Amino acid sequence: MRGLAVASPLPPAAAAARRWPRASFSGRETSTQCWKYDLSQDRSLGGSLRIGQSQGSLLRHHSTNLLRPAAAAISVEQDDINTYLPKGDMWSVHKFGGTCMGTPQRIQSVADIVLGDSSERKLVIVSAMSKVTDMMYNLVHKAQSRDDSYMIALEEVFEKHMAAAKDLLDGEDLASFLSQLHSDVSSLRAMLSAIYIAGHATESFSDFVVGHGELWSAQMLSYAIKKSGAPCSWMDTREVLVVKPSGPNQVDPDYLESENRLQKWFSRQPAEIIVATGFIASTAENIPTTLKRDGSDFSAAIIGSLVRARQVTIWTDVDGVFSADPRKVSEAVILSTLSYQEAWEMSYFGANVLHPRTIIPVMKDNIPIVIRNMFNISAPGTMICRQPANDNGDLDACVKSFATIDNLALVNVEGTGMAGVPGTSSAIFSVVKDVGANVIMISQASSEHSICFAVPEKEVAAVSAALHVRFREALAVGRLSKVEVINGCSILAAVGLRMASTPGVSAILFDALAKANINVRAIAQGCSEYNITVVLKQEDCVRALRAAHSRFFLSKTTLAVGIIGPGLIGGTLLNQLKDQAAVLKENMNIDLRVIGITGSSTMLLSDTGIDLTQWKELLRKEAEPADLANFVRHMSDNHVFPNKVLVDCTADTSVASHYYDWLKKGIHVITPNKKANSGPLDQYLKLRTLQRASYTHYFYEATVGAGLPIISTLRGLLETGDKILHIEGIFRTFSDVVAEAKEAGYTEPDPRDDLSGTDVARKVIILARESGLTLELSDIPVKSLVPEALASCSSADEFMQKLPSFDEDWAKQRSEAEAAGEVLRYVGVVDAVNQKGQVELRRYKRDHPFAQLSGSDNIIAFTTSRYKEQPLIVRGPGAGAEVTAGGVFCDILRLASSLGAPS
Repeated sequence: MRGLAVASPLPPAAAAARRWPRASFSGRETSTQCWKYDLSQDRSLGGSLRIGQSQGSLLRHHSTNLLRPAAAAISVEQDDINTYLPKGDMWSVHKFGGTCMGTPQRIQSVADIVLGDSSERKLVIVSAMSKVTDMMYNLVHKAQSRDDSYMIALEEVFEKHMAAAKDLLDGEDLASFLSQLHSDVSSLRAMLSAIYIAGHATESFSDFVVGHGELWSAQMLSYAIKKSGAPCSWMDTREVLVVKPSGPNQVDPDYLESENRLQKWFSRQPAEIIVATGFIASTAENIPTTLKRDGSDFSAAIIGSLVRARQVTIWTDVDGVFSADPRKVSEAVILSTLSYQEAWEMSYFGANVLHPRTIIPVMKDNIPIVIRNMFNISAPGTMICRQPANDNGDLDACVKSFATIDNLALVNVEGTGMAGVPGTSSAIFSVVKDVGANVIMISQASSEHSICFAVPEKEVAAVSAALHVRFREALAVGRLSKVEVINGCSILAAVGLRMASTPGVSAILFDALAKANINVRAIAQGCSEYNITVVLKQEDCVRALRAAHSRFFLSKTTLAVGIIGPGLIGGTLLNQLKDQAAVLKENMNIDLRVIGITGSSTMLLSDTGIDLTQWKELLRKEAEPADLANFVRHMSDNHVFPNKVLVDCTADTSVASHYYDWLKKGIHVITPNKKANSGPLDQYLKLRTLQRASYTHYFYEATVGAGLPIISTLRGLLETGDKILHIEGIFRTFSDVVAEAKEAGYTEPDPRDDLSGTDVARKVIILARESGLTLELSDIPVKSLVPEALASCSSADEFMQKLPSFDEDWAKQRSEAEAAGEVLRYVGVVDAVNQKGQVELRRYKRDHPFAQLSGSDNIIAFTTSRYKEQPLIVRGPGAGAEVTAGGVFCDILRLASSLGAPS
């Protein structure tokens, strides 16, 4: 006997447990369909299988166990088609995934969304309730593993849907659904029992079982819509969608046959609202199957194409498609539009977008797909359509998104014998194909000296071994020099349709990576120019992603700032940042985020930015014990912002000793702290060499003259070819303003640093080194203004108390100078001609610029080859928290400009 005819509906559940399951393709309790189960081909189950008929007859078989509905199952072939299926813009297609259908309340929300659509006709595709597909696969797994608990698991499936129906439906609708549910579960029980006995389930049996989740969710939604009074039919898409295998775990739709079947289905059940099952379909032989990965989205696209819908809306739990993975880039934005090609590229590189095959059906008819959030209906979502118009023509708009693939290895096949030899590439990739590895990216230089390609890291060992075997002779004689494997790689892809033929996109991308201190291992770009792909170290991948995304999607420059020393200068700087941050972001596209503040005892850390309107309160209430190493680690490990700067507002030598390590980590450094640049010469030279050789910046304008542009003026002179002859400057007044200066915060923490000449000497040595002189601090002779008797004071307070007793000495010297028509000034001098420097007390005529100073003013005179007769003078307030913090702030903006912000 080759076939067995079974009429449906089946008898009650108790009897059905011993019967072959009913193939409920329609799922409608009103239809009785005839199915034939073709068992003639099967040898996979073996032995005998008892199939219960009314008399419980025994059927022995050796078949492939294919569940095959008879041709009569689709009996509409005999029907007269008197209602034609309309096509075109009157149709809108909606697809709701398992999350959207997860609870009775959500199913009701889906019904409300459908009813709120003003389209003339609506076609709704639904997935099984959340987790149900996994539960159904688990049933099959347990049954074929001969695990008796499959019966309990089936009961759980039944209870889940019964509870949902009771919560959602009532009256006759509830009774009808529960009757169908009981009947289906009885069929499944018998099917699973057969699988249990055989210890094996063919793919068609498995697909038949799994597809019931969609059947039940579609029925429940159709009843929920009917409750509102709207006419609604539900469709088992196995009656309509016909597919054929096209590769491993992949099928292609038969559009012509599917369109014919849809027309026949619609002629029997014309409705303005149709709820259809997603994921499931049939073969040309009417055998149940599924659309495999992302099957529900694929169903919606196919059906949208069949009815030439105005739009296909994919409802999910996110607001749309992001410009990058929001788990890696917190600043990722929702894209308003994507082209079909961009969506393809993004999905290939792992972005959470539609599978490429979902796009194919709608693309041929130019039907847009919109990704929307069911839980945030106010969000417009992302539209995937034919190439959208470029609203502003901005270069940055050329790149739509960034995506990454991790856990890759780069294989490099290299040798001079490859150049110009036909068939080398073919031989290499034939080996890779034979191994079964997936090549993610290929890069080859035009010289053909080497070919490198990326494969999943788990497959690289087999690839490497196979290549060594295949090219053993070539390696032995030197035609190939090596087959190299570089593990721990990731791919970063920039995707955008408008990248094609747009100059400058690659430059911006690689500039962003370089400034984030990212090394690129390999590069690939197809001639379509839809994407630029780079291979880099996996440990750098997130930082690279954020650097690139920041450059194209955030402000021109997003800079994470860590403040060390929130005292007088640091605290003033924080307040200046607070007042100016919004203006900088709006006017200059500079986004400054303070992500760390540390003092000597406590520190405050944040991943995305501290609220500077209350930084003092947060530092008091939420701070943790200060630990400079942990503070720097927080800055270094933070991948939210690719560009980071540490601002040292202390006068601490130990803090300054870390600058080299910070710069080496790729963290920029800005400071008013003089200790690093005036310390040991070899350390200074090492620091400057590193800074010049990398993309990491080191700015220290405020180390000399606070907010005055002294360093930048000196550099400008040197860089334009001028020659420094002499630098002379007054960096502090003394004695009669020391007490006022300390009170105002103008001096160093200990005023003796000012009066001893140590602070001035540090500024002299910094200017000398900037001028090209190789001097140590000890090379600078210093005339101290600290009275000898006060040199041994144990504290700054003791010194300040005793200082007034020496006023007579200062008064005498001042009187002598005044009598000669001169003034006393404490100056630092750089003699570039004689390559020396000094700090001393000098007299100047009253008409000299140095005689005109007052308060905390500084003045510096540059005598150069160009400014020989009359020195170039820089003068202004050179001390105080406001101007020093302002100088540091200027360095921060200078850093932002060097990183790409407008100057």
